[in-house]
Amino acid sequence: MKALLALLLVLSVGASASPRDAEQYFFDQTFGDFTEELQTAREQGKKGILIMFEMEECPFCHRMKTTVLNQPEVQDYYKKHFLIFSVDIEGGIEITDFKGRPTTMKDFAFKQLRVRATPVFQFFDLQGEPIKGGRYTGATKDSEEFMLLGKYIVEQEYLNTSFTRYKREAAKR
Repeated sequence: MKALLALLLVLSVGASASPRDAEQYFFDQTFGDFTEELQTAREQGKKGILIMFEMEECPFCHRMKTTVLNQPEVQDYYKKHFLIFSVDIEGGIEITDFKGRPTTMKDFAFKQLRVRATPVFQFFDLQGEPIKGGRYTGATKDSEEFMLLGKYIVEQEYLNTSFTRYKREAAKR
């Protein structure tokens, strides 16, 4: 019995933290004014803003939320460096874009950013401009790949190389 308890203790210490709800712990709340969110990001010393473009019936969005975005280490890292919002690409909710113009979620996604598939993770700099190389379409393989994506942006490696090359180099280390 003591051996079984010792084994359980060893296994539980080695296990990672329990998943947390992505809606509550990954995404920030917004009133839909991205000019205000930019100001908040600057004041909080963030590296930028991350928007996940999604739609309700998207299985890949659901998988990201239940296998990657719910991981505490992912949540903690991304919350430290970015304000994070979700935009429904089919949504008719009015928002204010980064330039202060009123629009809908759907028009912001489709007309301004040409989002046609989901999920799309788009990073924006502190001026509200999409970061070149800071767009990832689809679900990542796992939380490690999503963490690499965050580090790629935080470390500004997008200025030097593509994310594909960055991942390849990281795998060699």
